[in-house]
Amino acid sequence: MSKVGTPSGGFAGTTRLTLKIRHPDCWTLEVTEQTNAGIVAHTVYNTPGNTVKGHFTVYADRIEDIDEFIQAARSSRLTDSVSELSPRHEFDKDTSNIGNTTRELVVEYDPANSMTDLLLAHGFVHDAPVRVDNGWEYWPVIDTEGREQLKERIDALETEADAEIIVTKVTSVVDAKNHVKHRQDRLSNRQREVFELACKHNYYGWPRETTTRELAEELGISKTTVLEHLRKAEAKLLDQYQ
Repeated sequence: MSKVGTPSGGFAGTTRLTLKIRHPDCWTLEVTEQTNAGIVAHTVYNTPGNTVKGHFTVYADRIEDIDEFIQAARSSRLTDSVSELSPRHEFDKDTSNIGNTTRELVVEYDPANSMTDLLLAHGFVHDAPVRVDNGWEYWPVIDTEGREQLKERIDALETEADAEIIVTKVTSVVDAKNHVKHRQDRLSNRQREVFELACKHNYYGWPRETTTRELAEELGISKTTVLEHLRKAEAKLLDQYQ
């Protein structure tokens, strides 16, 4: 059964949700569960046949993890083709830092194995790039039918798609645009972990109550790596929606 969480904002106007979804026959879920990489799904294009091509950013801590992801995606029974895009550093250097290492892919697959059409049929409009990590999809959507029947519609969606759906966030559209929690959708799992730990220990307070060295010791990583994760997280949180 679906789980509908407590709202983090008001309900004036249209409601924005983040849906955490697991469903069968999805190449992104299978490959992210098999590897140590995650992806962000950007745009989808129709092809002359019965497939679609999607643009994805793969992110991971190591180049080897991304290579393993691409190999697994190409071997998947659920993909038709996987192509790597040439990097465009002059355009992407300020916007593609989703993890320590990233790569852009175009993947061809069967649209019947995606949640897009089913979400639309139940009143949920795709609102932003979809993050996929550790076998779960995180869909930012706009609810076009109101909150009164929200649980019933999600339960029906689960049944039709044979899916598991958890509502992780509910906010009004007015509140969501500049809400830091909404912006955190763009962080990788590691960036979110480091940033949330820094906030927990009042790293951003004055005076600071912790140091990057102390954060590094608690996380079991180097001070340089902590600073890099924080720098990338701060850049997204401050600049993404200005």
